[in-house]
Amino acid sequence: MNDYYDVTLKKVRLKKLKKNIKFYFYRGLVQSEDLLESIFLKHKPKVVVHLAAQAGVRYSIDNPSSYVESNLIGTFQILETGRKYSLKHLLIASTSSVYGNSKDMPFNENQSANAPMSFYAATKKSNEVMAHSYSHIYNIPTTIFRFFTVYGPLGRPDMALFKFTKNILSDKPIDVYNNGKLVRDFTYISDLVKAIQLLIPNIPLKITKRKGIVKDDNISDVAPFRIVNIGNSKPINLLDFIKELENILGKKAKKNFLSMQDGDVYKTHSNIDLLKALTGFEPKTNIHEGIFQFVKWYKSYY
Repeated sequence: MNDYYDVTLKKVRLKKLKKNIKFYFYRGLVQSEDLLESIFLKHKPKVVVHLAAQAGVRYSIDNPSSYVESNLIGTFQILETGRKYSLKHLLIASTSSVYGNSKDMPFNENQSANAPMSFYAATKKSNEVMAHSYSHIYNIPTTIFRFFTVYGPLGRPDMALFKFTKNILSDKPIDVYNNGKLVRDFTYISDLVKAIQLLIPNIPLKITKRKGIVKDDNISDVAPFRIVNIGNSKPINLLDFIKELENILGKKAKKNFLSMQDGDVYKTHSNIDLLKALTGFEPKTNIHEGIFQFVKWYKSYY
């Protein structure tokens, strides 16, 4: 509920969540040891899906300390509190940004991800490594999700689709970085939610003398720990993405072409073979349908 972006949007999401009688809301910092301890003590969860983080590549350049607090200390507190309660499964959100500017496409979970381009990505890679150590030492079954550019209704205002839509409708220019020569693997929010739901019962088990349960499984040799990409696996050129948005809005964008941003990457493309093998699910929402649903929400909301 912090003010990194419009808190009103967060309140709208919260109002929707509160309609579920099994939903409990606690306001506080994820890095608060006492708060987490009290929540775990009361509810004794067996499954934890840890999505809390300070997000954003560009914001991390000017405000790195907020990423230390939320991402590093916050995730540590989740790990430290969770280990006391014999979790059956801990699931943690990471990002495609950990792959950096690797040219080995599509990105698969077995390849090296040790050259992050932003401090945001560095903290998320650190979360993965921290979680692996806890998984090994305390035998906590852990799944890491690497998300690929998630978008959709009620999304973050700092993301490209939100900013583009707002500026085009307001007759303001949009900033197009690297002169539009960027490619992204866009993942629609409902596909992401479905993938997470299906991965919850897919508990990684510690293995011996064999490598995983499916082809190209990256499950650790020393811990019940696995990393899974969640993406659409159909990368889109940024200028084509903008053109699709223009068509749906029925309005041309005024483009302000700029150079590459510090910390940004040129292309993302997910290999989702492991996700499909584990769950039988493949994100299918195409870019036209996804943008259409976002614009429909945006116009009704604003």
